[in-house]
Amino acid sequence: MDIEFGTDGWRTTVEEFTTPRIHAVGQAVADYLHEVGAGDGEGRPAVAVGYDPREGSRPAAEELCRVLCANGFDAHIPERDTPTPVVAWTVTDRNLAGALQVTASHNPPTYNGIKFIPEDGAPALPVVTDQLAENLREPEPLDESEWGVVEEYDFVEAYLEHALAFVDTDCSGVTVAHDAMHGSGRGVTDDLLERAGADVVRLRDGHDPEFGGTPPEPTGDRLADLERRVRDGDPTLGIANDGDADRIGVVTPERGYVDPNWLFAALYDYVLETEAGDAVRTVSTTFLIDRVAAANGQAVHETPVGFKWVAQAMAVHDAVIGGEESGGFGVRGHLRNKDGVLVALLVVAAHSEEPLDDRLDRLREEHGDIVQDRISLDCPDERKASVIDRLGDEIPDRVADTDIDRVVTEDGFKLLLADGSWLLVRPSGTEPKLRVYAEAGSRDRIEELLEAGADLVRPLL
Repeated sequence: MDIEFGTDGWRTTVEEFTTPRIHAVGQAVADYLHEVGAGDGEGRPAVAVGYDPREGSRPAAEELCRVLCANGFDAHIPERDTPTPVVAWTVTDRNLAGALQVTASHNPPTYNGIKFIPEDGAPALPVVTDQLAENLREPEPLDESEWGVVEEYDFVEAYLEHALAFVDTDCSGVTVAHDAMHGSGRGVTDDLLERAGADVVRLRDGHDPEFGGTPPEPTGDRLADLERRVRDGDPTLGIANDGDADRIGVVTPERGYVDPNWLFAALYDYVLETEAGDAVRTVSTTFLIDRVAAANGQAVHETPVGFKWVAQAMAVHDAVIGGEESGGFGVRGHLRNKDGVLVALLVVAAHSEEPLDDRLDRLREEHGDIVQDRISLDCPDERKASVIDRLGDEIPDRVADTDIDRVVTEDGFKLLLADGSWLLVRPSGTEPKLRVYAEAGSRDRIEELLEAGADLVRPLL
């Protein structure tokens, strides 16, 4: 069956997101949970089944509930579309066997997908998703006497109470604009900020399965209205969430859209005021995190791209924070998963203590300037591995007139250059593309590195 579990679950076009495939994923999860012993104790095991606002997401969630129930599980489904981190946290809060979340995250409404979340609330590792892929088959119901039941709950309230207690801040006097991008964060992130004392201006907070015609991805090019409100109006900070609210974008009066690399540094700097701990970042995330860590006597642990690897390393190293350059962050003691809802409150808490622009200015003065960017090159999925393999034989001694000090092969090829800049080439886990990333101290240098990276890769495509 044509179902592949990528960086974060199965994602495909709505044409391929068919009921038989949805059933097969549900059966694969049911089989997996039986294999690992879910339900061996007293009582019937339960699984949460969440969904985002897309047109087909609630119906798909209901189909998954039917398959799970026919395999002897109770299914807990939220009353409305719900952020992925809320569903993940609910798994740990209620000691559930796991969760399924129907979402295509930041992708346009022409896509949908399913994420599986194990019992610890962290993203599923390949050892799990590989087993799910092997388990894909048509449902095989148990005798009806062994079926579970579907129960509908409010997932949000308990989560909000936990988040307020976890961050424990008073944001009175701060006016925040929240752009829900018509995603599952509407009525959740904004409500959390308001309960914490902030005045909230709400943008794109209506239910719209088409996301207003714009992919619900909180990048600078899609947050023009939020930026205008923050630059010209009362809000001193702008917060945006993606479609399933596991990622965050931030806007400030001086900078406009804040590069997520710099946001990561600001969050780590803030957390270190009250807690000591290492940080975890992906191979594509800024070395600025390393500078902040070193200044505070902490270490940084690098992982391949994908929050599943970040979450795993956070557990191994008891890291206080983990993040990635695409705006996904998780914090110790809450959830080993990226959470754009709770992190929004953390950002506002940091801003209420020291304006975010001021904090970022201070970090630049202390650690120097860093610029990062990336480009994408089309590459069919079936050719990615061979292109990356061939690239290993083509790595030169110098790139962009600079010696290569070291080559890191954690995820693709990362070339660490003698001037402190770096260049990374890796395959996308969600699209038929190769990514070329670069980090340096200036925009001009970034352009040189990206061009050099593209020149390395294009002859191999």
